[in-house]
Amino acid sequence: MKNRAYLAAAVLAAVSFAFLQSAHVAAVHAAQSAQADSAKPAPTWSHDIAPIVYRRCASCHHPGGAGPFSLLTYADARRWGPQVMAVTQSHFMPPWLPEPGYGDFADVRRLSDHETELIRDWVKAGMAEGDAAQTPAPPHFDGGWVMGKPDLILKVERPYTLGASGTDVFRNFILPYPLAETHYIKAMQILPGTPQIVHHANITIDRTGSMRRQNPATWREGVTGMEMYVDAGNKFDPDSHFLFWKPDSPALVEPKGMPWRLDPGNDLILNMHLKPSGKPETLDAQVGLYFVDTGPTSQPMLISLERDDKLDIPAGAKDFVVTDELTLPIDVEVLGVYPHAHYLGHDMQGWAVLPSGEKKWLIWIRDWDIDRQSIYRYREPLMLPKGTVLHMRYSYDNSAGNVHNPHAPPVRVRAGNRSEDEMGHLWLQLLPAHADAGGPDPRLALEEAWMRSRVSKTPNDDVSLYNLGTALAGERKFDEAVRVYRGILRQTPHDARTLTSLGVALDGEGDLRGAEEQFRAAVSAGAPACDARFDLANLELRQQKVKNAEMDFRALMAACTPDAETHAGLAATLANEGRSDDAASEFGEALKLAPDNEAALVGIASIELDGNRADAAMEHLKHAVDVDGSSADAHEELARAYAMTGDQQKALEELRSAARLKPDDAQVHSALSQVLAAQGDLASAIEEQRTALRLAENDPDGWNNLGVMLLRSGKTVEAKAALERALHLQPDHAAARANLERLKNSGR
Repeated sequence: MKNRAYLAAAVLAAVSFAFLQSAHVAAVHAAQSAQADSAKPAPTWSHDIAPIVYRRCASCHHPGGAGPFSLLTYADARRWGPQVMAVTQSHFMPPWLPEPGYGDFADVRRLSDHETELIRDWVKAGMAEGDAAQTPAPPHFDGGWVMGKPDLILKVERPYTLGASGTDVFRNFILPYPLAETHYIKAMQILPGTPQIVHHANITIDRTGSMRRQNPATWREGVTGMEMYVDAGNKFDPDSHFLFWKPDSPALVEPKGMPWRLDPGNDLILNMHLKPSGKPETLDAQVGLYFVDTGPTSQPMLISLERDDKLDIPAGAKDFVVTDELTLPIDVEVLGVYPHAHYLGHDMQGWAVLPSGEKKWLIWIRDWDIDRQSIYRYREPLMLPKGTVLHMRYSYDNSAGNVHNPHAPPVRVRAGNRSEDEMGHLWLQLLPAHADAGGPDPRLALEEAWMRSRVSKTPNDDVSLYNLGTALAGERKFDEAVRVYRGILRQTPHDARTLTSLGVALDGEGDLRGAEEQFRAAVSAGAPACDARFDLANLELRQQKVKNAEMDFRALMAACTPDAETHAGLAATLANEGRSDDAASEFGEALKLAPDNEAALVGIASIELDGNRADAAMEHLKHAVDVDGSSADAHEELARAYAMTGDQQKALEELRSAARLKPDDAQVHSALSQVLAAQGDLASAIEEQRTALRLAENDPDGWNNLGVMLLRSGKTVEAKAALERALHLQPDHAAARANLERLKNSGR
């Protein structure tokens, strides 16, 4: 025991000596550092501070900018120097909420320790200007379009006047897209007119003009509210981009290959957060759009974790917590994150747990401030494998100690769209990774998982149920989609949108009569029901009820704004009636509206092929395949074009592509069989024709073709049976009868 005590004392003495020694070294270093600092020249505006201010602060702090004062000159900076030092030392400015080390973000605005030290030392040393000739040229802000004149400028219908005082205002300005053709947007800039009163703005795409219809008398003045739901139509079309703007981000430029789309009839919803300035201010906002010629090559998707249904925060509660989680059904790359709450939000965390158990932080904000919210994009995409669980944990402070609390004294707060209500969302922009190029859109699996999660929390949420049904139908899970849509209709029996989608799902199941009933019910529901009218006409066309189809397509054009798909549908109907010139004219109208419309490209090419103009058809079909490589019709018609020009090998390749895309299409297998036979590969040709007949066993032409190929292969017994089957199905089939007679006369 004595030895142990002695050893312990020896260790303690060694530690004490080391501490005294290190303290002595530290004191020496501090003295040396103080001497070095005293020898080091004090920072100056021209050499040290102006470069920081121009790079980090000037985008807001310039004449006419969003900041309350300008910092472009030495005189301005000297005047406001002590305040600049205070807000940079506390990291209140520049606005940047995420904690360092909890997400590797691009364009970090937080000043480095060296930069904050320079500002502090400059102010404390008297804010010297230094050599004015060394001052870098200040950035130029003219309040105009930073990328040059936009391709399209949209303006609010009527200027809006914000009162001198009062609470924050959230207003939605509806900007109809006026062009008659589709365009892809690579960049956007907002000129608010009065940036000092605009905290931030979001852009939402309203594909169907639903908000305009919901507010027919007031939409020109703007619609009050923080967030609004818009109808995306009956197609899976996720709003995939963070269209979030702040006055210090003059232009939003999308990553290469990721433009967003505007179609005829769309509206942009400009949702603006406005803050009174102390005097009446007039807002006359404009949105400038910059076009790109090609559509997206990468299609991300926005999803959110949220528990608004649990937001019921008692007055005085200091740490009210909500959580949510979602398991990823596919591999994804996370491109960016947008946490959102209102004034009571405090500690906001997002992280991912990989299947291996590894934890990866998405973001952590320890002290939320709605006035400094932003989108945060990762420096490099964050790869998360299938099975990863996304987590959100938000805490709210509804106490009197929360300086942001809009209520004094505190009151009970629930979820809602008003600024004094609360929200709890963690939005993530995900890009599917390692997806099968020939499979369904991988975003559908994300949508299904997301909506199932939402429905599990709020089972009667019609929006989530409808989106779940749309995802299931897109994945060809039609029976499940039918059950979901019927469940919605039990609550809202006459909802035209759900009736239409139920019709689409029944059509997918093969219940054409049931589909037609639902489409007609939707048309009779009282709304324009443009989608239902289109689907009804298209169903009639597929059933060769061409007169009815033409009548319904024309009724659709009278009731709704004609789009490219409507013109293409009417054109296909006219082509089926043998009216090629009228059909070509309608296909042309479709391509004027949307030059990339696959149905119109294939349709007009078919007319060209029927007129033996293979070269002209091939140009359209190659374009169609570039637009949509999954279009079996485009590959099939391109094969016909190659066959007409004598290029049988390319025809074979295109037909194989069509067969992979439409494995259950008898016509494709039959055409593939003919090309293989022409190349002398009778064994493969016979196999393809047998496949075609398994899919369409009552096709007399198919049995005749099989009989001829079997006969050429010397299989006379099978050939005779195939030809007799053709005649059984169609007794007057001249070719089959002639082939059977030749077989009998040959004595084989």
